Amino acid sequence: MGDFRIVDKLQKIDVDIQRSQLKYHSKRVLVSKEFTFDAAHHLHNYEGKCKNLHGHTYRAVLGISGYTDERGLVIDFSDIKEIWKQKIEIDLDHRYLNETLPLMNTTAENIVVWIYEKLQEALVEEQNSTELRVEFVRLYETPTSYAEVRREWMDCE
Repeated sequence: MGDFRIVDKLQKIDVDIQRSQLKYHSKRVLVSKEFTFDAAHHLHNYEGKCKNLHGHTYRAVLGISGYTDERGLVIDFSDIKEIWKQKIEIDLDHRYLNETLPLMNTTAENIVVWIYEKLQEALVEEQNSTELRVEFVRLYETPTSYAEVRREWMDCE
């Protein structure tokens, strides 16, 4: 095991590191954040147990890419959380999805595209010099089953 040590001197901005050094590169980077929500739904035109009202603990994984700003950040994780809370989760968490989402069969395949569109719309509103774009959204309906949409599939339609 390595030796534990306390940092001797905490690095200070404009003294030990200059602001111009904060941005290490000019590459596009993907950042990702995960969220969970609980919701009820049922499927139409489906023969199986999912035609009945039931619920899931969904897990959504959002992938956003962009170029780093002068601080070396693409987008602050707390900003992604704020978008999720204000623009997306309000229509999903502890809701009856057949009622709160646009008219659709509430399959994971349909919901994941809706989440992608809401996230992309929110990023356009927040747009800055980092050229943010949604790269993918993955929606787990169960721990082992998910639907995913990717930017290249959405852009070529």
